[in-house]
Amino acid sequence: MAHETRPGESDRMKERSFKAQRVVRMLALAGVIMTGCAGIPHQPEITKVPEVAPGYLMPYLPPKDHPNGLMLLPQPPAGNAAAFVADRETAREARALRNSPRWKLAIDDADLKFPHAAGTFSCAIGAPISEKDTPRLFLLLRRAETDAILSTLPAKKQYQRPRPFVFDRETTCTPDAEKELASEGSYPSGHSAVGWAWALILTEIAPERMDAILERGRAFAESRVICGVHWHSDIAAGMVLGAGTVARLHAVAAFRSDLEAARAELDAVRAKGLPPTRDCEAVW
Repeated sequence: MAHETRPGESDRMKERSFKAQRVVRMLALAGVIMTGCAGIPHQPEITKVPEVAPGYLMPYLPPKDHPNGLMLLPQPPAGNAAAFVADRETAREARALRNSPRWKLAIDDADLKFPHAAGTFSCAIGAPISEKDTPRLFLLLRRAETDAILSTLPAKKQYQRPRPFVFDRETTCTPDAEKELASEGSYPSGHSAVGWAWALILTEIAPERMDAILERGRAFAESRVICGVHWHSDIAAGMVLGAGTVARLHAVAAFRSDLEAARAELDAVRAKGLPPTRDCEAVW
């Protein structure tokens, strides 16, 4: 069934156009900062890493080196395609989880802001992740977050896929964010790209906790479907770009240096017996 124009959709298209302009400015700003810092030696201190947008640190990669979603991803499913039918069925099943403990976890996972987001994988690795206890790991996750998000923006801008809650006129687990989310393309999922990138990075830092870390990364992506803000195909596409981003990051000396420093930090906090940042009983 083809998507029909709904009341108010023209206004949303205007909002999307405005959002697209913001995306272009963010990409341009990232390129300017990366060019300006090209000759500066790597600075490990988090205070010396500039922001490219409020709350987002300078990425490790220049924009031209991020995975190209327009080449790597298929177009989002639409109409009566089997994949879109599956997307709608998954969305319907997810609505049954409203107000459950899993719904509450989806609300928690929706917050990508630091320092809150730093604790996402704390239970999975069995140790704290914070600016105080693991400053280099904290820095690493913040910079990789920007890289993962930037990898999704060109495809988001190109496809401008309506989100599930817009298409089905439903509410989400984050009602205060719905106006902004409605102006952004749904495909691919930025949250899923970030969460899967973090998971893959952390499996290198704590390989003995790989299964728990990957399980948490998958759950983090699925939280977007449960929240009602992404289709399942959105999160699958986001995870592809997250994985591609991490693969490319290994060619960056600064990333490899931070990765080794983060591994040493984790060993140190484990030696001290410090507990995870989150309440692991509540999370799982």
